[in-house]
Amino acid sequence: MPEDSDKYPTESGRRRFVKGVVGSATLASVGTGAAAAVGSATSATGAGGGLTQFFAIENTDGPAPRGMPLIPIEVQGGELVGLFPDNIEDGVAQMQIAGQTYSSAWFQYCGVQTYAGVQPGTDQDNTFRAASGAPYAWMEDIEAGTPLTVDMFSDYEEWSNGIGRGGMGKPAMASWRSQDVSPQETLVAQVLRSERIQELREDPPEGANGDFIRAVTTEDGFIAWLNKCTHFCCVPGFKSIAGSAAFGAEDRVYCQCHQSVYNPFSIVQGQFVALPRPE
Repeated sequence: MPEDSDKYPTESGRRRFVKGVVGSATLASVGTGAAAAVGSATSATGAGGGLTQFFAIENTDGPAPRGMPLIPIEVQGGELVGLFPDNIEDGVAQMQIAGQTYSSAWFQYCGVQTYAGVQPGTDQDNTFRAASGAPYAWMEDIEAGTPLTVDMFSDYEEWSNGIGRGGMGKPAMASWRSQDVSPQETLVAQVLRSERIQELREDPPEGANGDFIRAVTTEDGFIAWLNKCTHFCCVPGFKSIAGSAAFGAEDRVYCQCHQSVYNPFSIVQGQFVALPRPE
C-alpha cells in the first residue's frame, strides 16, 4: 500500500442526499441536511487533523470510501479560479460559504495535507491551470500551466470524445495552487462545465442546500473538485477512459486503478477523519 494512502473502511449503501452509514465509528457519510452520529473521539497528532465535515462529488461505486472534495469555483476576468479559505483558526484555513464551513481540512488525505498548496497562509495562485498529460485531445495544444478560461469550454453543450453520451459536459484536467512546487506536490483538480450543473443549481434535489450548491458552482455550469481518488489516491477522470463503459461509468468520473466511480452531478455532505499535517 502506498505510504500516502489513507486506510479508511469501505462504504455501503449511500444514496443521493440521503443519510448513509459507513462501517466505522470514526467515519460516516450523511446526506445534505442530515446528521451523522460519530461514537468515538479522534486524537489527532500534528495540526488540522481530526473529524472533518466536507462536501464532495458522490462516490457511487467501487472501493472508494467517500466522494472527492469540492473546490469552490469562480470566474474572475474570464479565468477559472478555485476559492481557498482565508481565515486561519487552530492551524486550519476556513471560511463560511452559505452557512457551511469550507476548510483546508477537506484536502487532508492521501498525503495532500503536507503539500504547500493546502498550508494555511501559503501565498499561492488560485487559478486553475492546464495540467500536463491531460487525457483530452482538446487540451493537447494548450501549454501546461496556461490558465483555464471560460471561452475554452464554449462547446460544452455538444462536446464529445466518443466515450458515453455526447453533450454531458466538457472536462479539463488542471493544477491548482501549485506554482513553483515539485511535481510530487502538485494539487491535481478536475474542472467540468455542464448543463447538468446549471440544472442542479436551478432545481436541487429534495433536502439539498441549494444556496451552497449555487455558491460553489457558477451560473454558467462550472464545478471543480480535488481529483485524488479517496481509495488509493489515483487520478480518475470524467469521460477519460473508454473501458469505463464496462463498469457503467462512461458518463461518470472513473478511476481505472480499482474501478471506483463518482457522480459529478451529485453533491453530497460527509464526514471523515482528516489526516493531520505536520506542525
